[in-house]
Formats: sequence, structure tokens, C-alpha cells
Amino acid sequence: METKHDITICLGSSCFSRGNKTILEIVKNFLKEHDLNGEVFFHGDLCGGHCDEGPVLMIDKQMYKQVSSDNIYDILNEFFEISV
Repeated sequence: METKHDITICLGSSCFSRGNKTILEIVKNFLKEHDLNGEVFFHGDLCGGHCDEGPVLMIDKQMYKQVSSDNIYDILNEFFEISV
């Protein structure tokens, strides 16, 4: 099955220590709750060189910097056009 979207979360030590462990779980739960697992390839990657702007998340070709538990829902809802 081919996915429509690609989400990459940085799992480098800087992003991970700044909160990407929490973001990882939030994204996994969001995809499950909205039945998006079949449409999205969600995976981790090591450092992309944006350590000072982390935590970093990529959705398709769009980079989101300084992602937090406060803004991740807004990012995902906006990208997937989900009304809250």
C-alpha cells in the first residue's frame, strides 16, 4: 500500500532531549485517532542539522521547527484539515 504523506520526526539527541519523545507519542496517537495510519508513513530520522531550532518535524517537504506539545495538535490539525 502506498502512503500519501510522509512524516519524519528527528530522533537526534538534541531534539529528543528537547521533547521529541513526547511529540513522537502524540503524533502516533493522532494518526490512530483520525484513522490516518494507512495514509501516512511516520518514521524517525537522525539529526538533520537543525539542532538549535528543534524539536524538528517534517511533514512531506514542510519543516516545522520548535515543535512542542503546545503546538503539535495545531500543526497536525491544520495539515490534515481537521476541524476542532
